[in-house]
Amino acid sequence: MAIRNILQVGDDLLRKQSKPVTSFDRKLWQLLDDIAETLHKEEGAGLAAPQIGVLRRIVVIDVGDGILELMNPVVIREKGIQQEVEGCLSLPGKYALRKRPQVVEVKAMDRRGREFRITGKELLARALSHEIDHLNGVLFIDNIIRMVDSSEFNKK
Repeated sequence: MAIRNILQVGDDLLRKQSKPVTSFDRKLWQLLDDIAETLHKEEGAGLAAPQIGVLRRIVVIDVGDGILELMNPVVIREKGIQQEVEGCLSLPGKYALRKRPQVVEVKAMDRRGREFRITGKELLARALSHEIDHLNGVLFIDNIIRMVDSSEFNKK
C-alpha cells in the first residue's frame, strides 16, 4: 500500500469526467488499498480516484463503519433533504453549508466486479453524494449555500 498525493482545487483533473472501471484485477485492488490508506492518513470520510489523479469511477468511503469500496457507482434514488457542513480533502481547511439528499440509494460494483446496492442515510448519504460528484467533475463548492468559518464548524 502507498499514500497517494491528493490533488487540490485548481487542478484541471478534478473537473474531468471519470471513465468506468472495466478490469477487476490486482492492479485495481492495489489502487483501492492505496486510496483507503490515503483516506485514513488524511482522516477523511471519503476519497474518489480523481482526487489522486486517476480518472476512474472509483470511490472509497469510511464514515466510521469500515471501508466501503464502490466501482462505477450510480445514484438510483434520492429522498429528503439535509443541510449540513461539508469539507473536502481537495480543499483542506475549507467548509461550506450544503444541501444533500437525506437518503441515497446507490448501485455499484465491488472490487471483484459483483454488483450490489447500498442505501445511505445522513452522513453516509452525504459522503456517497459528495464522492460520486467527484467522478463527474463536480466539487462540493459548486453548489454551496455559504462558506463556513472553521472556528464556527469546530464549535458544533
